[in-house]
Amino acid sequence: MKLSWRVLLLWTLPALVIGFFFWQGAFATAPTDMSKNTASTRMTYGRFLDYLDSGRVTSVDLYEGGRTAIVEAVDPELDNRVQRLRVDLPYNAPELISKLRGANISFDSHPLRNDGAIWGLLGNLIFPILLIGGLFFLFRRSSNIPGGPGQAMNFGKSRARFQMEAKTGVKFDDVAGIEEAKEELQEVVTFLKQPERFTAVGARIPKGALLVGPPGTGKTLLAKAIAGEAGVPFFSISGSEFVEMFVGVGASRVRDLFKKAKDNAPCLIFIDEIDAVGRQRGAGIGGGNDEREQTLNQLLTEMDGFEGNTGIIIIAATNRPDVLDSALLRPGRFDRQVIVDAPDVKGRQEILQVHARNKKLDANVSLDAVARRTPGFTGADLANLLNEAAILTARRRKEAITLLEIDDAIDRVVAGMEGTPLVDSKSKRLIAYHEIGHALIGTVLKDHDPVQKVTLIPRGQAQGLTWFTPSEDQGLISRAQLKARITGALGGRAAEDIIFGAAEITTGAGGDLQQISGMARQMVTRFGMSDLGPLSLESQSGEVFLGRDWMARSEYSESIASRIDAQVRAIVEECYENAKKIMRENRVVIDRLVDLLIEKETIDGEEFRQIVAEYTDVPEKQSVSAI
Repeated sequence: MKLSWRVLLLWTLPALVIGFFFWQGAFATAPTDMSKNTASTRMTYGRFLDYLDSGRVTSVDLYEGGRTAIVEAVDPELDNRVQRLRVDLPYNAPELISKLRGANISFDSHPLRNDGAIWGLLGNLIFPILLIGGLFFLFRRSSNIPGGPGQAMNFGKSRARFQMEAKTGVKFDDVAGIEEAKEELQEVVTFLKQPERFTAVGARIPKGALLVGPPGTGKTLLAKAIAGEAGVPFFSISGSEFVEMFVGVGASRVRDLFKKAKDNAPCLIFIDEIDAVGRQRGAGIGGGNDEREQTLNQLLTEMDGFEGNTGIIIIAATNRPDVLDSALLRPGRFDRQVIVDAPDVKGRQEILQVHARNKKLDANVSLDAVARRTPGFTGADLANLLNEAAILTARRRKEAITLLEIDDAIDRVVAGMEGTPLVDSKSKRLIAYHEIGHALIGTVLKDHDPVQKVTLIPRGQAQGLTWFTPSEDQGLISRAQLKARITGALGGRAAEDIIFGAAEITTGAGGDLQQISGMARQMVTRFGMSDLGPLSLESQSGEVFLGRDWMARSEYSESIASRIDAQVRAIVEECYENAKKIMRENRVVIDRLVDLLIEKETIDGEEFRQIVAEYTDVPEKQSVSAI
């Protein structure tokens, strides 16, 4: 087993300390001359006195403060040879010195060595020295850890990542699908590179730009592109890194950040997720958060306070602009608010081209068809889509990404992983009628989006799926289109009701009912598409912000609320009756399509429309080519 040097040090140091103390104890009282303090034979004190009285003792050396003596005596039994004997003396023997002097015997007293005091002092100091050295070593190592004990003096310092030359590896050419936002921010880059072009005509450099948009639309990527294009010092930090548990730390970090920025002006500061620190002050139950509000106050002062910040441009990103403080959004602080929204068809095609640069695509793959197949996808969604298609290609051991992998990747991203196919049973036939009901209404109604495919292959929580693809990106939706979508969503429940009867209606339409209830209520309360007239009775934002919306008064009376419920119910019932009518009129083609779906498990949208056209008139729609 391999032991680290820390473990060895942990076990070795105590052993060395203990051994040192044993060594100290062994030698602390050692005599000065070890050669003299030796004797092979021991003699009792009484016998020593007898030798002294008989005149046999020639010399005496006293050691250990008079506790031990080395006696040289003549032994007549050994031919009067001199013998060295060791004698342990009692503590109270004052008469011994007088006897030695009276017998005229030479004696000498050897004092204790002073080494014991030195070793004792060193023994008392070695443990504190080792302890202080270990603590110093730990503090040195923790100084490299963010927020560690070694950084206690740097607690109020800014944690922004700094690059003298922002080599992000991202340029404006790498950002696609958001051309309007790029044009707005291209001026910021020109301000930093050639400020004299604007100052010559009296233009002022903007203080900041706020990137607003849903997650995944490329706000952070756009900030990296600005830094890569400008070639100026670049600070990047998240809004959450300002706020700490201790009041005043966030404001201190803001001051330190802007101090560093002034020293490196002109430069860029990028604050990601600024809503973490820039929320409205005084909002929330209890009066808000002192630390966050002090941090925001310091940020407001630094951006446009008494002292200007010439040459410092702040780029911030958020997907919650509705909760930001109004003082933060005024001109002079964030002069520009750049909307980074989900891309349209052309934008999606450009994004796919960017992410397809390092991927092997089959010659038959049309990125235009993929872009039309993916309405509502953001840049992150499209990048994930092509990555999933590449993973499926590698798993299937193919050389290039084909249409099949892209189609399966879209299904997986939108609906989830593919499940086990259903066995041929009553449940499978019921699900087939349910899905054919959705697809038939989507094909028969003129204002409904065209069918892309119908499948019985389970994905995620769904046992079957019907895919609709809009012919174009719809910024505005008409009343007829909304009612067509509600009718199409009720097609599955209507098919179950007409084919199997009311007693056999299942829970499969639970998600459809939630969807249509929301659409019908928005038609009444937000879009003015009911008998109540052109009134907006609810706010556009469905999210509640504590302190501003929590205890808000209802926007309409109880009588209006009752009328809203009645109008929602009337819209849904009208659409449901229309869906059941379509089921009754097309019973023959429904049975044929169900048999075909059970046999093939997937029917393409074009094939589906051709079969329906044999039995009834199919309105002209701009269909989307299947991929």
